[in-house]
Amino acid sequence: MSANLSATFYLISGILFILALRGLSSPETSRQGNYLGIAGMVIAIVVTFLSVGNFGLGFIYVIVFLLIGGSVGAFIAFRIPMTAMPELVAGFHSLVGLAAVFVAISAFLNPDAFNLGSLGNINLASLIEMSLGAAIGAITFSGSIIAFLKLRGIMSGAPITFKGQHFLNLILGISILILIFYLCRSQSSNIFWALVAISFLVGVLLIIPIGGADMPVVISMLNSYSGWAAAGIGFTLENTALIITGALVGSSGAILSYIMCKGMNRSFFNVILGGWGATEQTNSEKSKEQKPVKNGNADDAAFLMKNASSVIIVPGYGMAVAQAQHALREMVDALKKNGVKVSYAIHPVAGRMPGHMNVLLAEANVPYDEVFELEEINNDFANCDVAYVIGANDVTNPVAKSDPQSPIYGMPVLDVEKSKSVLFVKRSLSPGYAGIDNDLFYRDNTLMLFADAKKMTEEIVKNL
Repeated sequence: MSANLSATFYLISGILFILALRGLSSPETSRQGNYLGIAGMVIAIVVTFLSVGNFGLGFIYVIVFLLIGGSVGAFIAFRIPMTAMPELVAGFHSLVGLAAVFVAISAFLNPDAFNLGSLGNINLASLIEMSLGAAIGAITFSGSIIAFLKLRGIMSGAPITFKGQHFLNLILGISILILIFYLCRSQSSNIFWALVAISFLVGVLLIIPIGGADMPVVISMLNSYSGWAAAGIGFTLENTALIITGALVGSSGAILSYIMCKGMNRSFFNVILGGWGATEQTNSEKSKEQKPVKNGNADDAAFLMKNASSVIIVPGYGMAVAQAQHALREMVDALKKNGVKVSYAIHPVAGRMPGHMNVLLAEANVPYDEVFELEEINNDFANCDVAYVIGANDVTNPVAKSDPQSPIYGMPVLDVEKSKSVLFVKRSLSPGYAGIDNDLFYRDNTLMLFADAKKMTEEIVKNL
């Protein structure tokens, strides 16, 4: 395939990627956005294969590994539950970063194959590009692995800090820039491997001090890193599609990270610099034992909601764990038959990653016009008869507005406590992902419904 024709098809795939991002910005068009993204990727892959022109034994190896990787990815995607989607995303980000590192290593060790010059005499621009791609890719890989371990519960979600941590990160960051400078001058393999090793270390040190409350921002931030790593390698390979795709992922991930930080009242630079200014997350077990709570059952909940004029549903990670979205839809339908006005309130970080709750509700065919973001519905809680909190925790915690010592202080939360009655569905009084006690449990207008979210909702439907 000619260079001009390849460039044309790469441009078409880039346009499809842009349209895909546009589609994914809204639940109504997200399915169409996915299809456009798939079409763009298929075009990019096919054009890349046809542009190579060498269909020898190496090409067969590529096809074999492509099929193996695609099969593994499809198997994981089909089997993974929605509750594990955040750690799946973190895991896939790590693979993007590792791929960038491998391509950079290949280009450095065999520049002739990539038309970058000869070993020890690589073009300066290409050397800078592959160095940046390798460094960002290594940071993305190790950082994503730590995020995966934290989200999976294998590693503690609490911040891991030590004295002089940020100063060490600063020294290592400066070291990476110095190594890139000297690599461009000497093209020494020892400097290149030192650059990769330090970048892997920086990825670990950047993520370990970030606690569970900020993990949604970390997910989108690592998404951005993986895009910039891909873009850097795209310049090295002179692949237009990879440059466009990497730039789109990098910029959209950065914008999403900023939006998430704004939604959580976090400093964007604090988070990307590795939890600078992060506070310790503590679980106040003692205070929980001293505070009384009101226990209720499905019959109590059904009575309150049936006699209400308005009900606001607040879904969270617990709903995802219990797969209660379909039972919730049945409950809402029953309430509507009794003339009750029902709305859904979605916090930007509910469910540990952006859009998690929207996807689950869409899966249960919840009408989009009944789902509202925090800014749109927060004022309605004061006039609401019943707030039904199903599995949400940190995003409803009033201490975010009252306790300056809390790790979530300043984060905008749903004003659930202003409702006349609050029905809180939860298995126990255990803390949320931020690791802190929820003051809402002990309010006079809160009725705790201790049960599996799906079973409790189904029992309420029966009582209705």
